[in-house]
Amino acid sequence: MGVLGLTGFVGERGAFFSELRLRDSKLVIDGSSLYHRLCFSSSAAELRRGGDYGVLAATVRRFFGSLRACGVAAVVVLDGGRGAADRKLPTLRDRAAERLRVAHGLSRGQGGCLLPLLARHTFVQALRRLRVPFVQCFAEADREIAALARRWGCPVLSLDSDFCVFDLPGGYCPLSRFQWQEVCPAEGAPGCFIPALCFSADGFCRRFGRLQKNLLPLFAVLCGNDYGEVPALQGFFGKLPVRAGSPGGRRGKHGLMRGLLEWLAQFGEPAEAVEDVVRHLKAQRREEVRQLLHSSMEDYAPADVNLEDFFQLGKYESEEASSSGLPQWVLDGLAKGELSPFLSDALMLRSTFLHVQVENMQRPSAHSTALPIRQVIYGLLLKAAHSSEAAAASKQASKPPGVFEFDRSQKTLTKTFVQAAANLPPHFCDEHFALEKLREVPMSCRRMLLLETLGVKMSFLESFPSHLQLPVAVTCYWTRSEPKVKLLQLKALLLMIVSGELDRITNDPDCTALHDEDDSIAYNQFLKWKEKKSQSKDFDLDAAHSFCQWQCCLQMGLYLNQLLSTPLSEPDLSRLYSGTLVHSLYQELKSTPSVENMFSSSPKMTQLYQVLLNTVKSSVSPDFFQKVTETKSESRKKKKASKKRKAIRCPIPETQNSCDFNRFASLGVDD
Repeated sequence: MGVLGLTGFVGERGAFFSELRLRDSKLVIDGSSLYHRLCFSSSAAELRRGGDYGVLAATVRRFFGSLRACGVAAVVVLDGGRGAADRKLPTLRDRAAERLRVAHGLSRGQGGCLLPLLARHTFVQALRRLRVPFVQCFAEADREIAALARRWGCPVLSLDSDFCVFDLPGGYCPLSRFQWQEVCPAEGAPGCFIPALCFSADGFCRRFGRLQKNLLPLFAVLCGNDYGEVPALQGFFGKLPVRAGSPGGRRGKHGLMRGLLEWLAQFGEPAEAVEDVVRHLKAQRREEVRQLLHSSMEDYAPADVNLEDFFQLGKYESEEASSSGLPQWVLDGLAKGELSPFLSDALMLRSTFLHVQVENMQRPSAHSTALPIRQVIYGLLLKAAHSSEAAAASKQASKPPGVFEFDRSQKTLTKTFVQAAANLPPHFCDEHFALEKLREVPMSCRRMLLLETLGVKMSFLESFPSHLQLPVAVTCYWTRSEPKVKLLQLKALLLMIVSGELDRITNDPDCTALHDEDDSIAYNQFLKWKEKKSQSKDFDLDAAHSFCQWQCCLQMGLYLNQLLSTPLSEPDLSRLYSGTLVHSLYQELKSTPSVENMFSSSPKMTQLYQVLLNTVKSSVSPDFFQKVTETKSESRKKKKASKKRKAIRCPIPETQNSCDFNRFASLGVDD
């Protein structure tokens, strides 16, 4: 959530903050704010090229290293799905449209911040690797964060202005004022601290006379938050006392906020203030607005979830989760971050958001390539519900189950119905099958469903380490993309994967594989090349679109793997994808094909690259890459030869030619 304009209002008045030297304390962290903040500290080039997940993971590691150095015991609380009421849907649609606008700007070389597709997944993996306690709430996390911080009496670290409204004894520390990179030694005592600024609701209220803290939720609702603004209040706002000198004048947002706070200071209880609001409204609207104001203030009431139980006992219990009807293993998986909120949204709301990347906006969405994977996910999630609905429908034919997807069509956000897969293997399409029993299906059958969805056989993957099997299967699937994947794009992607494996065996202390001196030499040579080429500003939008398609396939491959209880090991994303690197490799391969041999000093890595390349090539027809790898000069020669042949041949009717072209073009378009 967030109160519209409140961050700027309190930020321009330093008097609302006090200095804090954070050490030897508990800290509750808003996970969503944190991974956005750490990710956007990367350069715009990395965000434009799909993100550098290794950079993000390293930043997360340094962040929690600073906290531990200062004796700060932090827990991370992540947002879950949209919740059964789906109250934020209008706000989420607006944000999706804004992300689309930013993505289009980035594709044209403009500035902007766009979260890479797998940033959240990378963040969760990093938390797990660092053994940082974390929980994924069932829905919006704000109230549960506030409740835990109140229980512990510690600060909340976030970028969400709603925490200026909650009653937090330990205060609210904005991430923008949290100097974790500047750890300072403590004066006159051992240890160190992190300099920060802390917002206190008590101090804030004292600036506005006798303003009571219990009136701040009404203030937030009247200002408008992520759940929307209360309609029909224009008559009331016109009566507010707004200082002439307020920023923006009488109509300025900050002036309105100051006027609201000064007006609220005359009341002792929210109910009194609500009655004063509604008396300025037309009689027929008063009861509606009265109820809306009271219900909206409940968003700032203490949550019924005790997260302390989760961190101590591993039990996540909430009324909303219990009433959802989801199987217990699904609820447990969601709380532990083992299942994505994408899955709960698809199951409960029958709608999902597909996040845009920096793509070629003239082409179908990059998510189109992964549509068959999503259909299998929807089929597994919705089959049991559809069976009961069909039985209840009696003689009336029921519609096939499906999910509405919010995705882009060129530069416009669209909502499209996607039918769930109907033809699942026997274990998953039995009339008695239910989601509760999914984990009871033999592991071999779950693995077979995953591999069949990705179009590969286990024999293709057995020669690879377990953590590379899913990426290899996804890469084979990715070659189905439209337009066709180019051979140089495939080679760049595989070289990037090999570089991550070389980094793993060279630097990962948990790695059991032995590395030879040859591996160290190859790794150092690679680092020198990478440093030299990392400053390249070349950007190929078509290649970027293809790599976006790969990330979409990987994302849905990960989600299906999660839903099937990981029949294949989950790969380490921090060593799997680097947008800067894969783009540099692609550009270099176009001009210097010998870069393909960059790991020649390491026989082990050379062999891995060749096996990867041969495996993916063997999954497509022998001539698959021939037409798409021809040079521009070859293409021009073919066009000239084609014109000469047309001159001596009978003309083909125009309608027949266009019909064939449209048939092939339609393969890359969303339904």
